[in-house]
Formats: sequence, C-alpha cells, structure tokens
Amino acid sequence: MKDASEALAIIKWGSDELIVEEEMVRKLKSGRTLRVKLGLDPTAPDLHLGHTVVINKLRDFQNLGHQVQFLIGDFTGMIGDPTGKNQTRPPLTREEILANAQSYRAQAFKILDPDKTQILFNSEWSDRLGAEGMIRLAARYTVARLLERDDFSKRMKQRQPIAVHELLYPLMQGYDSVAMKADVELGGTDQKFNLLVGRELQKDYGQEQQCILTMPLLEGTDGVEKMSKSLGNYIGIAEAPQEIFGKLMRISDQLMWRYIDLLSFQDARKIEAKRKAVRGGANPRDVKFEFAQEIVARFHGAGAAESAAREFNARFREGALPDEIPEMNLAWTEKLTFPQVLKLAGLAESTSAANRLIAQGGVKVDGSVLSDRALQVERGKTYLVQVGKRRFARVRLA
Repeated sequence: MKDASEALAIIKWGSDELIVEEEMVRKLKSGRTLRVKLGLDPTAPDLHLGHTVVINKLRDFQNLGHQVQFLIGDFTGMIGDPTGKNQTRPPLTREEILANAQSYRAQAFKILDPDKTQILFNSEWSDRLGAEGMIRLAARYTVARLLERDDFSKRMKQRQPIAVHELLYPLMQGYDSVAMKADVELGGTDQKFNLLVGRELQKDYGQEQQCILTMPLLEGTDGVEKMSKSLGNYIGIAEAPQEIFGKLMRISDQLMWRYIDLLSFQDARKIEAKRKAVRGGANPRDVKFEFAQEIVARFHGAGAAESAAREFNARFREGALPDEIPEMNLAWTEKLTFPQVLKLAGLAESTSAANRLIAQGGVKVDGSVLSDRALQVERGKTYLVQVGKRRFARVRLA
C-alpha cells in the first residue's frame, strides 16, 4: 500500500473537491482498509461515459487497496433524485429498478474488479425502517436546511411544486452512509448537498464522518450540457463499438482533452506529451483516434476496438473529411425525414431535389449510402450527412 501522500495525490487527481483533506490524510495514515461508497440509482438501463468518471475513481481506490462499496439505490430510485431538476421526477417501480440494476452491475464490472467490489442494495436497510423509522430519521433534519439545496430553492422562488417525497431523498441517501459506515463517499459535483447530509447524519448517529470526494460532471457530445440520455448527448458504454467510436471521433478537438483527462487510464505524463505535440502541430485527430480505441477496448475488448477503428477508416478517414464541418441543431416538433434534413441544412434546394440526390446514390449518412427516402431522423442523435464528395453537415434533431 502506498504512503499517505502518494495515495492522496492519486485520490485527488482529476477530482473537483475533497472534504475534508486533513481527515482523509488521517484515515490514510491509519493504515486500515477504507470503505469507499458510491451510490447510483438505476433509473435507466444503461450507464454512459458520464457515469464512468466517478466509477474510474473507485477503481483508483481499489488499486490503493481499499474496499469499494457499489450501492445500487433500488429504494431511493423509487423516490427519484430531484438533483438538477426543475420539476418533480416521476418515481420508477421496483420491477423497473431491479431490471436496470442488473444491467448496472454488469456494466460497472467492466471497470471495477468484481473480487474487490461489494455490491449493496439500499432497500436492505431502508425497507426495515418502516413508518416509525422514517419519522425518526426525518426528525434529525430541518426543512429549512433541506430547502438550502440549490434546485429546491430555485423551485421555491419560481413557485414550482416540490413533493414531500423529494425532501426525503437527501435524508435517505445520507442514511445509506450511516448504514454502510462509509469512510469516503464519491459523487458528482451536483451531489455535494446530499453527500454533506450523509456527513451530518453520521455525526448525529455518533459515527466517524465520511470524507467527500466530488468529481467533475462530464459534458455531453454537444460540449454544453452535462451528459444525459434524456438530452441525447450521451455515449452509452453498452452501445455498439462502431457507435461509441464514431461519437468520440465527432466530439470537438477542445472537448477531446476534457474527455481524455476524465476518462483515459493513460499516464498523466503521456497525456501532457500529447498536448505538447498537438500544440507543436501534430494532428489532434490522431490523438482522438487512439483515445476512441482505448474506450472501445475497455467496454468491448481489443478486437472490437481494432474492428471499429478499421471500419471508421474505411468510412471516413480515407474519404478525406474536411477539418471544419458545419453543425446544425434542428428544432422540429414533427417527424423529420432525411430529404427534409437536406433542405433544412442547405444541402439541397428542395425536398424533391433531395429525393433525386438520394435516388442517384449521392447522399451518405454516417458513411453509408442513403437509399431509403422515407427514413426518419432519430431525435437527439447526431448524423454526419454528405452530399457528393465535398458537401458535409453534422445534423442533430433537438
């Protein structure tokens, strides 16, 4: 096991905030195996790269010899975490939660060592609380303190409703830390309030308080909003290798470094050397290409990564894509076909002209010749549209 200073440097690398550093140093110097908690509510069947930022940090703790506690919020998932939401979030059924939980578990083990990971479900202790236990827990915190949470205070000011069950969410997440006797809890920066509630409840229950490590939120492929399946700007780790590879190659050169810093397992010195090379005139596309291979290999294996790289070369790179491709976000409430897209993107004078181009085999979508004139655009997905040899556009239906 590394000494405390070395371990602390690894723990802090890429993180946003550590609360409280002096406490973490004491825990590390104690020499004991720390219980490191991450809780995720399985509200969707698949994890995306945004989730893996914090899971990668769990991997660092594992490599340092500590016990990872991967908590699946099958109880809290039925409440629905309102973090970042401006309206009440509909809760899921227990059946939906359990189905998603199985998927989360399998996907998390693509990063974590199963032999060093304790999988927990918070229904184990939350169900046992019962009505009396919930009331006693609620008595340990005030409404005024709960309403300090940013998304709650915004909704209060905007006179938007807040359901009572939403106020219980931070308490239940905090109680998880009490039940698990967590030494450290990880989460995104948007989880800071909930993580602090855990610290306070542990103190109230007479436990040693957990340290908190927050990780940055990864921007989605649009480079603006945080990665989210509902916003359509996500890269799912269970997606097809070719899809993951293509999406990573389509992110901007500036966003590429953000992704590499938060997601790559490469040594920091190697990453910095690549930065210097690009500043010196090297093509950032080559860096992005290598990074895309690394990510695909992590979730689908080296063979799939090599295959995806070959396919991408065959479809795109050998076709000499221009460095600058116009990007368009289309606001359209009805169903949209690709002939309409060509017109809206300025790649055809009219839909009838677009239909003729498609019939002549002169239109490609994501490297493949488009033959179906009735094919509809999938909302939230970005397409590389090519007309002839030199006209391109990246198009997304918002």
